[in-house]
Amino acid sequence: MHIFAAALGLSALLATSATAFAVVKYAGAFYLLYIGISQLCNRGKSRPEDQHVKSAILSFRKTFLQGFLTNALNPKVAIFFLAFVPQFIASTSPNKAFSFIVLGCIFNLSSMLWCNFLAVSSAYASTRIKTNKTVAHWINRAVGALFVSFALKLALSDRTG
Repeated sequence: MHIFAAALGLSALLATSATAFAVVKYAGAFYLLYIGISQLCNRGKSRPEDQHVKSAILSFRKTFLQGFLTNALNPKVAIFFLAFVPQFIASTSPNKAFSFIVLGCIFNLSSMLWCNFLAVSSAYASTRIKTNKTVAHWINRAVGALFVSFALKLALSDRTG
């Protein structure tokens, strides 16, 4: 999403407009706060076995949507693409937007490979490590507190960091 936004000039608008930056920043902070509070309030209720497959599919959708929104609502990602990718595009390139998209897709492909490796490794490790419900509950609370702190940091940060 950020690659196409930057190629179309929308990221430049975000980089130059304090209002647009603030809107995306506060929307992202609100979403991180929502995720954090959800984790803090999660009681770890178990679901009936007959809904296991349905809940797994919904959790994959929910996970994808959470990741998408977390990335899309992070204004610093847009600024990163706007600052990083143009350095690798020749000033004589006949189609700079296309070059931007190609380089961004290469970046996304390498990032996807790394993130998939991390996800598979984490999934494998989580099947090997057995925790009781109390430990899992406190881990979820710690993760929720971490997301709340990320939300506060994002909401209170200025444009440079």
